[in-house]
Formats: sequence, C-alpha cells, structure tokens
Amino acid sequence: MIIASPRPGRRTTVVAALSAATLILTGCVTITSGGMHGSGDLPEDVNAADVMFVQMMIPHHEQAIEMADLVLDTPGVDPAVVTLATQIMAAQGPEIEQMEQWLDDWGMPAMPGGHGGHGGMDGMLSEEELQRLDDAEGEEATRLFLEGMIEHHEGAIDMADDVIDDGENAAVRELADTIIVTQQAEIDLMRDLLAAR
Repeated sequence: MIIASPRPGRRTTVVAALSAATLILTGCVTITSGGMHGSGDLPEDVNAADVMFVQMMIPHHEQAIEMADLVLDTPGVDPAVVTLATQIMAAQGPEIEQMEQWLDDWGMPAMPGGHGGHGGMDGMLSEEELQRLDDAEGEEATRLFLEGMIEHHEGAIDMADDVIDDGENAAVRELADTIIVTQQAEIDLMRDLLAAR
C-alpha cells in the first residue's frame, strides 16, 4: 500500500511513485538486470518503464472517469463541461481496457489498492478533493471539475512524457502520444472555460 503524504507540487516527477509501485509489488514482481518480471519474463519489446506506466495510468484514468461521473450527476453544471466529461469517459474507458489487457498479456499484476491509495501520483486528487467535487453544485462544481481535471491531465501528460523517454513498447508509446495530444487539447479547452467564468 502506498501511504499518501501531503500532495507534492503539480510538476513533481513520478520517481517516488514508481519506486513505491515497485516496492508494493514484491512477491509477484522482481527487478533483475533483465528488467521487471511477474509470472514470467516480459516480452523483448516491453521494459519496466512500460509496465509501471500502464500500472499507474490505469488508476489515474479510473479517477478521471470518477470525476467525470460525479460532475455528470451534478445539477447546474456548464453544458460544455457535461460534454467534456462525457468525452473523457468515452476515451479513457477503452484505454483502461487496453492497458488491463496488456498487463494480462505480459503476466503482470495491476497496481493494488485502486486509485484511492495513490494520492501522491501526479495529478491525482485527494479523497477530500473528490468529496468537495461530489458535494458541489452548479458554478462551484463546474470550477472544481475544471481546476481538478486540468491538474489531473497535466499529471497524465508528465507520465506519458516519461514513458516516451524510457519505455520500449511501440503500442505503449503510441498510447502515450495519444494521451499527450488529446489531453493537452482538453487542457486548453478547460483553461478557456475557466477564463470565461
């Protein structure tokens, strides 16, 4: 289990989270000179950076879907935000399924504990922040969602940049590229929506 500490700055590296992810997976994962191993050796075109990116991005995406779901159930939210939340759910749900399939194919486990235990991961909202979003309505909910999702997307882009630098798998790098392009476009939209308030 990762013990959440006070949230670091928005642009911190994911090194600490990666190290913690490695530690909590002992027993089913070991690190050797050949890379990260689970039930068997990784394919030749997959390395530890690819695995850790996927293991971390699944709960990251799950929280984005949770945030979107919360705002879709909230009265008085800006219709543009409703459209964006629907778009985020439609995009990230299939990406989660793809990443889960990759882990299965690689013989690697998911990160245990779900997203609730990973508050130190880049861009992840704390349980308190999620509760404030859940409790809010109308303009406040719109603002909290936009501010939170901008930070959340920026964290995902940082993680995607890291795996492009350090990963080996072409499909993982392609997903990372997609995340960077689509989520940066959504960040730009959300900043415009905030500026117009």
